[in-house]
Amino acid sequence: MSRLFSDREGDDGLPSADRRLAVVALTLSTLMSVIDVTMINIALPTMARDLGITDARAVWITNVFQIVCAAMLLVCAAASELLSRRKVYVFGIAIFTLAAMGSALAPNFETLLVCRALQGLGAAATLSIGPSLYRSIFPSRLLGSALGLSALIVAIGYAVGPSIGGVILSVADWPWLFVLYLPLGIISLIMSWRALPSEPRREGSFDALGALASIAMLSGVFMAMEAIGQRAPGLEILGWLALTLISGTAFVVRQQRAAYPLLPLSLFREPRFSLAVGTQGASFIGQGLAVVALSFFYQQEMGFSALHTAWLFTPWPLTIMLIGPVSGRLADRFNPSLVASAGLALLMMGLFSLAMLPNDAGVLDSMWRTALCGLGFGLFQPPNNRELMSSVPKERSASASGVMSTTRTVGQSLGVAIVGLCLAAGAGVQLALWVGALTTALALLISLTRIRRAGEAQQVQRAARKAGASSETP
Repeated sequence: MSRLFSDREGDDGLPSADRRLAVVALTLSTLMSVIDVTMINIALPTMARDLGITDARAVWITNVFQIVCAAMLLVCAAASELLSRRKVYVFGIAIFTLAAMGSALAPNFETLLVCRALQGLGAAATLSIGPSLYRSIFPSRLLGSALGLSALIVAIGYAVGPSIGGVILSVADWPWLFVLYLPLGIISLIMSWRALPSEPRREGSFDALGALASIAMLSGVFMAMEAIGQRAPGLEILGWLALTLISGTAFVVRQQRAAYPLLPLSLFREPRFSLAVGTQGASFIGQGLAVVALSFFYQQEMGFSALHTAWLFTPWPLTIMLIGPVSGRLADRFNPSLVASAGLALLMMGLFSLAMLPNDAGVLDSMWRTALCGLGFGLFQPPNNRELMSSVPKERSASASGVMSTTRTVGQSLGVAIVGLCLAAGAGVQLALWVGALTTALALLISLTRIRRAGEAQQVQRAARKAGASSETP
């Protein structure tokens, strides 16, 4: 860990002392956004009872948060280029914290949904530009390690969220889940304003038409996936897909014509960036699919309780917590695409082994398979994120970060929808796990094609850093 806060001659990024404060600020805000979904999911039955609503309506307490967050990721990333990332990030923390207090004080279900939508907006503002801030805070030589730290923080959030929710609900009512965010939000807000790097605003206008098309496109994607997962009527699904197609076409046309596009499509002309995005999308389909499918499989096929199911998932985030920082360091020293490909191979094997898991399997037989998935995913994510972020100019970091967050969200949603399709067709969740393994195999094939390009780029970057250090030496 001390290596992340060391200084070398010729380093870019922030000095080590400022770097520590910035990392604490990013850690707190990331944990708030990640913990939210897993912690609130635990409380949905209690919230439904207290608010006098059905379980189906209670699900929208989570859904509205996710939909708004997904729809606003690209918009917030583009706004950060115009207003500065620090201002947008601080705005995100402030609106998330205030909306959390509104959720705690909400007198009825409708007010709670409005506050949850505002929390989704706040989460989008922080999650969309978080990875790009790591690139500004840390020296280029430590980017992989920094993103490994980010993966560790996310894994901790996913691992502890259900436990925190369960502990709070055992001693207090559900509004206290939201009160928890108040001290965290205030500390993160102050530290973010003081520690995050200042930067000049971009000149030019904001692509409002592109933003509207982006919101419609991503909302349509998410609602279509939700409709598929809930086995909605075919016409409803087709309606959301039509909205996605029409608004997506309008978005692409607008980006080609706008003077200051919301998302510069020129980013995708860089093969390393496009391949990293494609690899990430396919891998997150498998990851999102597996998490939901295994929940059904453990409880319906193997007969475990909800609490036991949560424990059976534990090896996945725990192994990510262990391997994530190591993977980041490997990505700084070796070809990041090679390291990421090795991780995808392990994830693929883990998913194939879960797809073959018999109904009468024991706890240990299941846990080593989920641990293998976590090991593979933890080894894959930081190097792939490093490759994605380092393949574009620094001035495009916010846009690249927005694409990264959006791809992750859409991929996970598509994975959930695939589980819904398999259940609706009566095919069982094991078929969904086979599909997840195959999509991970596709991600591996995409990743293998970029190994040479990534290696060459890494050599060029190292040579440039050495040349820069030499020129500054008297």
